[in-house]
Amino acid sequence: MASSLPGQRLTDDALWARVARQARCADSGLDPDQWYPVSIKPAQARHEAAAAIAVCTSCPVRSQCLELSLRHWDIGQHGVWGGLVETDRAYLRRRWPADHRGRRRTALSGMIVRPPFDRRGS
Repeated sequence: MASSLPGQRLTDDALWARVARQARCADSGLDPDQWYPVSIKPAQARHEAAAAIAVCTSCPVRSQCLELSLRHWDIGQHGVWGGLVETDRAYLRRRWPADHRGRRRTALSGMIVRPPFDRRGS
């Protein structure tokens, strides 16, 4: 079994399996709609998804979840992933090195996420 040491490379399948086993969202008891804000305005979307975002705050695989959503945008572009709404993840994805997107293997991102982002017009 792979350890979770920083810098260790996991295949996508191993990363998906880890997230599926340890994610707090699976047993949160929230209505599925609470994970999918309808507003396109970032501040309003964060407000709509506040309960889901709160679940992510203490999730042990939050960074891995976020990483998967950024790398597999076709799946991860909607809803709350890693404690962020779509607009916030799109902002991160635009700044994420292109060689990280769609890679089959990856080092854990290790990024620290502090939503909401303080951007003008959000």
